[in-house]
Amino acid sequence: MRINAFHDGASKAVSDSRNELIMMSTPPETAKSPGEKGRLHPDRIESEILANERTFLAWVRTSIAVMSLGFIIARFSLWMREMSSGMSPAMHLRHTGISAALGEGMIGLGGVLTAFAAWRYHVVNRAIERGEIGADPRMVMAITVIVLTAAAVVIVYMVILANTA
Repeated sequence: MRINAFHDGASKAVSDSRNELIMMSTPPETAKSPGEKGRLHPDRIESEILANERTFLAWVRTSIAVMSLGFIIARFSLWMREMSSGMSPAMHLRHTGISAALGEGMIGLGGVLTAFAAWRYHVVNRAIERGEIGADPRMVMAITVIVLTAAAVVIVYMVILANTA
């Protein structure tokens, strides 16, 4: 029975059931000196670049979904006007809510997300090329605050809309 043991980049001799010595070394992706936190091993650069591209494409896919939803919301007011005029030609809706403005805002947000994704891709790519990689907690907190604020605004709007109806 063989036992694989890895310990902080050092080679370690491990014996098996026949008392043979097997030299095992730490895989390159985990080999770090204590002072090299956040340093990227050269063998991992290609996979990090590809992961960065996948993340960028996920951001773009999300921004396209936000823009598509914004388009649908913006067109909802037009559909409401057409439906009301089709039901009764004398009835004409002058105000259909804020769907047009909300939809246009979401289309703009999708564009901003795409620009942010391109900027973030560039920043992370430069860090990968330098061999330094790390998380950005400020970005995570900023996006969290933006999403929570947007959710709170929509909830307040829906409560106000429900109370006026």
